[in-house]
Amino acid sequence: MSVSTLNNPLTAEEMERYSLTPYTEALKLTPHLANESDKKSRKMKASLAEAIKDLGLKDGMTISFHHAFRGGDKTINMVMDVIAELGLKNLTLASSSLTSVHAPLVKHIKNGVVSKIYTSGIRGELADEISRGLLEEPVHIHSHGGRVHLVQSGEIHIDMAFIGVPCCDEFGNANGFKGKSICGSLGYAKVDSEYADKVVMLTESLVEYPAYPASIHQDNVDAVVQVEEVGDPSKIGGDATRMTKNPRELLIAKYCADVIENSGYFNNGFSMQTGSGGASLAVTRFLKEKMIRQDIRASFALGGITATMVDLHEEGLIENLLDVQCFDSVAAESLSRNPHHIEISANEYANPSSKGAVVDRLDVVILSALEIDTQFNVNVITGSDGVIRGASGGHSDTAAAANLAVIVCPLVRGRIPTVVEKVTNVVTPGSTIDVLVTDQGIAVNPNRPEVKERLIAAGLPVMEVAELQQRAELLTGKPEPLEFEERTVAFVHYRDGSIIDVIKQVKE
Repeated sequence: MSVSTLNNPLTAEEMERYSLTPYTEALKLTPHLANESDKKSRKMKASLAEAIKDLGLKDGMTISFHHAFRGGDKTINMVMDVIAELGLKNLTLASSSLTSVHAPLVKHIKNGVVSKIYTSGIRGELADEISRGLLEEPVHIHSHGGRVHLVQSGEIHIDMAFIGVPCCDEFGNANGFKGKSICGSLGYAKVDSEYADKVVMLTESLVEYPAYPASIHQDNVDAVVQVEEVGDPSKIGGDATRMTKNPRELLIAKYCADVIENSGYFNNGFSMQTGSGGASLAVTRFLKEKMIRQDIRASFALGGITATMVDLHEEGLIENLLDVQCFDSVAAESLSRNPHHIEISANEYANPSSKGAVVDRLDVVILSALEIDTQFNVNVITGSDGVIRGASGGHSDTAAAANLAVIVCPLVRGRIPTVVEKVTNVVTPGSTIDVLVTDQGIAVNPNRPEVKERLIAAGLPVMEVAELQQRAELLTGKPEPLEFEERTVAFVHYRDGSIIDVIKQVKE
């Protein structure tokens, strides 16, 4: 017995032995190619609702978003409103981060559209409501690298990703540095486009095929929808990227630059991540002076890239910028013109289970803190009132991997101590923090005695962390302990997916 092919017959024995399938018709596997007039624009959808319905989003599924526009994001609220109008319920929202602009999610939680959230951070009204028990199921807080780990391990299975971009072609190729509302690197969206079952691109501007260079590639995209706006680029940075004039922040920055200079890691070819925030940006300015004076060049700067880093790169002080997210328009524009300003994915950036995260090659990282305790544990997620108001971000990722992890923060904020006996919540374990720099002095983790010796030899104001804590308490008085309900409102994941802490509901 044999089976016909288009030419020589296939025997039954061959079919069984080699597990073969006989040919039937050319368009069976690719039916969209049957209509010649449709195949080029087949991904284009007339509306967001049409894309959602055609791609089969159902109750109980998981949807994802990226946060390249940060406080200027307009994609999440737009998509969630359409999803609510379609009557979908019980969705898991897996955004790389959420900000105060996403306050409209409160109504979608109350209406049952969203029942579970994974995110790096939450701020504003949404955070306030969640801290007071809005969600029945606790939120999952993860780091940027940890999010990729959760996606790859399957704990976060993305059924449909919505990716807002300033420009895209009709087949799904897109980037974040061309068009009207440029946001720069799409490092977080890259991961979603690769792992989501379905990917919907929302774009302000349709460009000629192929959109090149492409950050998101056509072979990962299912639908393209043109919309009026995906984000406001003027709100990407906000206060986080201002250059400080505050004398206290400048003093902290100067101390921090001195710490780096004398740490043993300030050598030609060193690498760094400084982040945003007034003090961190000022550190870069002080480092610039030291680099010029000592003829030192950095091999790369990592992370959320700012105009300050672009400035050093274009002056030849930093050879490469490895960019998972742009923190301002200058950085976004640099990405389009500087060949050594390189876009990387969140997987390349910080995933602890990747085959090679850039953080593993990092010498120095400068990080902030809402609180740090006498064991060097750091809280960047809850405020002094216990309310969620921050983000895990890349904090624990970079601290664990860098050769030198430095925390910069004032000793007190207003009448609230920053250096405390025990932090409200732990995001980054103290075992991964090396130095604390405050306006009142510097403390070195006991597990880094060689660094302490170098800083003392350099004449820096080195103290024990317990001394700093006691000094803070003298200035503010002993804080009353916070009161919480028994109910857990959030789980804090460490970068490997384990739970490092839980956040309890605040007591009114």
